[in-house]
Amino acid sequence: MQNLSAFVVKKSTLNTKEINILHIDSNHPLLWEQLENAGFHNEADFTSTKEEVETKIHNYHGIVIRSRFKIDKQFLDKAINLQFIARVGAGLESIDCDYATSKGVHLIAAPEGNRNAVGEHAIGMLLSLLNKLNRADRLVREGKWIREGNRGYELEGKTVGIIGYGNMGKSFAKKLRGFDVEVIFHDIIENIGDENARQVSLSELQQKADVLSLHLPWTPETDKMVNSQFINSFAKPFWFINTSRGKNVITDDLVEALQSGKILGAGLDVLEYEKLSFENLFIDTEKPAAFDYLLQAENVLLTPHIAGWTFESHAKLAQTIVDKIILKYEQS
Repeated sequence: MQNLSAFVVKKSTLNTKEINILHIDSNHPLLWEQLENAGFHNEADFTSTKEEVETKIHNYHGIVIRSRFKIDKQFLDKAINLQFIARVGAGLESIDCDYATSKGVHLIAAPEGNRNAVGEHAIGMLLSLLNKLNRADRLVREGKWIREGNRGYELEGKTVGIIGYGNMGKSFAKKLRGFDVEVIFHDIIENIGDENARQVSLSELQQKADVLSLHLPWTPETDKMVNSQFINSFAKPFWFINTSRGKNVITDDLVEALQSGKILGAGLDVLEYEKLSFENLFIDTEKPAAFDYLLQAENVLLTPHIAGWTFESHAKLAQTIVDKIILKYEQS
């Protein structure tokens, strides 16, 4: 685990009135300690329902959350003194951002805190798929020494396509620099290419990519984006990595592409079936047929939304949130 001595707790010279902050989810202790040392007043409530929190939210100026429940219009209307919402994570989809902003609430996220973790996880998934490591490991444990059946592919010489070139996409591209691959990306923001990747149109990416990695938020524009039409627009069969959000993909269409060979293998850290909190799946009884296929498929690698959830990122996320909260009040 990373040495946390770098996260030095300093007394702040902030000249502000006392700010009451409610912590709705547990986080790395440095977050609480540094805010307290900076003069903020912390309170925690990790167990009350959303409705119970709503009865007292008017007492607080700030909220620190992960994803325990949605911050919607009803909640925001009761939070009459709220000045900021800080989410210890990359995305803000659990918050009605437009309504919060209209009420003057400052929104804080921490994609810088776990971008390295996500980039490394995506690389790990890709290499495991190409080299059939998951399958080979299982067969050896079963006493089956099969070499030809576990022959893999090299990443060198291939074209890796990235959709979404923010913190996570850039981290993944940086990690690919030593693999002698061509890295291209598509993003709705123009002219953001760098030394690690070249920006292209979506159609060019679909013509050239041997690998596709998603690094997108979940928005109305990206919801169910990866569907049959999108997949079949690729000129070549490709490997698919998703460390973004599960609802960006229609699982039934993904499975159809895996069955046909259009998608050669999939590394999925996120699933369409996740609850908003990301702590559980919706599936409580009979599993959907598509999910059951993913569980059985040898060319599918599944992880439980942990790409950005390392020991190091736990501290980095918290530190990023502390720094941004303090900066807000230094600038106000």
